[in-house]
This record gives sequence, C-alpha cells and structure tokens, in this order.
Amino acid sequence: MLYVILAIHSVLAVTLVVLILLHSGKGGVSGIFGGGMSETFSGTSVIEKNLTRATAAVGVAFFITTTLLVFVFK
Repeated sequence: MLYVILAIHSVLAVTLVVLILLHSGKGGVSGIFGGGMSETFSGTSVIEKNLTRATAAVGVAFFITTTLLVFVFK
C-alpha cells in the first residue's frame, strides 16, 4: 500500500509542476517598468479557468497524499 501511495504521489508531483508551468505569466518585470502589454488584454479564457481548476485539484490530491505519507506511513 505504501508503494502505491508513493507512486501516486510521484505522478501528482510531476503533474503539478507541469500544470504550474502551463499557466501564463501575469505582470513580471516588464510590467513593473511599463513594458507589459499583457495587462491591457487581461481577459481570462475558459482554458485558463479550467487549467486553474485542474491545478487546484491536483494540488489538493498532492496535499492528501503528502498527509497520508507523513501521518499514516511513519
């Protein structure tokens, strides 16, 4: 059982990193100095909303597997 949770945890970790990297950057250094044109067109598309939901769901699952690994499988 420990190895199953560990495998799921590893897959969730990699998936979480990929989902976070898929998000579009907001602001940044170019926005500080006035060179950011992305702030003019800051509408959120359906894809970005679904990506945010998927990232949150994977983050919650990652938290659950972390809690299981720490408290159940000492």
